[in-house]
Amino acid sequence: MLYHYYMKINIKLTLTAALLAFFLPCALAQVIVVKQDGNKVYLDTSDFNRQVAVGDTFKVVLSQEKLTNPKTGKELGNIKHYSAEGKITEVQDLYAIGELPQKENISVGQEAVIAALSVQSPVVQTAVATPQTQKIISNRKIYTYPVLEREVISAVKANLTPAAGEEIAVIDSKGFLALYTQEGNTLRQLAEYKLPAGHKAITLSAKDIMDARYAQLFATVYNEPKQKISTLIFKADNNGLKKIDSVPYFVKELGCAGDKDLYGQKPFINSPKAGDARELDHEWLRFTLDDERLPTHGHWLTGINYHEIQNDDYDNFVYTAENGKIRMQLAGGQYAESPALFATAANRVKYKQDIISFYPSLQVYGPDGRATLAAVENVAKKGILSEQFGQYNSSKIHFLKYENGILDVKETIDLNGFVYDTNCTSGGILVPQILSSGQTVLTEIYR
Repeated sequence: MLYHYYMKINIKLTLTAALLAFFLPCALAQVIVVKQDGNKVYLDTSDFNRQVAVGDTFKVVLSQEKLTNPKTGKELGNIKHYSAEGKITEVQDLYAIGELPQKENISVGQEAVIAALSVQSPVVQTAVATPQTQKIISNRKIYTYPVLEREVISAVKANLTPAAGEEIAVIDSKGFLALYTQEGNTLRQLAEYKLPAGHKAITLSAKDIMDARYAQLFATVYNEPKQKISTLIFKADNNGLKKIDSVPYFVKELGCAGDKDLYGQKPFINSPKAGDARELDHEWLRFTLDDERLPTHGHWLTGINYHEIQNDDYDNFVYTAENGKIRMQLAGGQYAESPALFATAANRVKYKQDIISFYPSLQVYGPDGRATLAAVENVAKKGILSEQFGQYNSSKIHFLKYENGILDVKETIDLNGFVYDTNCTSGGILVPQILSSGQTVLTEIYR
């Protein structure tokens, strides 16, 4: 089932803006071709009048000719001749990348027009629980995928197979790693892999670090009988999922889009506290950690990130603190803090006499010095201590910015289910919402 959520009070304005964006895509700002590579076209969107999203369609203006009334001589405007329709496949802060169905005779400097991804009507597939309407205090574009009949711990969206477009991979609470492709209003399962017995899923990441043209999957799991954390590495193709290696590290992606890197963390060295992290590389047919360390101050990789938030010449370390705040280390050694909202971890394992909490991932994206943080707040059921029992009613996604010495919440989106983990896609934040029925709604909140 496909769901789309909009603010009721702004629905008329939203529809009007969408119609203007579709029918008058260049009325307020031009989009210019700045590079062509085969059937790939790079478009300058820095002055575009709305946010561009993956899946939007575009056409390049190949030529123009004046239209004149032959009797009156009155000029009626230009007839524009367009390329075939292409789709936006990647969105960066100041430009977007689109793919045309075939290579066209396009030059740098030509104008292009972009139309918003059309809103599809809900299509009923099976008898499933219907989430209640989401409360949104935000104008961000939201796309929700069909319901999955599994409790998803973590999900990624990436170019995982030789097939055109991106696929979605999920890892669930029963130890299954599954691969899907979107076909219209459905998610068709391509492959499934069952984790070894006793392995509990913690997080999932995707990045091509093997120069294989397609991303590999990194599934971090906890081996309950042996009380060890490791990461299983898979490659996906049209024939299924194949485990190609494993590493004795906790692995998680930090950053977004082209700035995304994979980090590995050695767990349980002398205590249940996490160790420092190093970037995960692939050299001489082996997965290894490089020499430069990223201090994590005892925090697990799911609850931290590293980005130039304060200004464009200093990388800030941000993390979810136990007191319920997002904390950011400033250039002078001081700290900036958010309101106390976030320390309600959904995922935890028992290690010896300790309960170890894994906070939902912090996503950080945007221009250096003007970045945005996206953080999950899980809302506990009434009368239940969420830190102890992990019983949640719903979640919220808060978008924060650093201003005047604090991390201030600028936008909030109320979700219908609780969230174990999030990941960053080329165009947004991928959020698996687990409903009370045990089903999962994957939601992509565009950046």
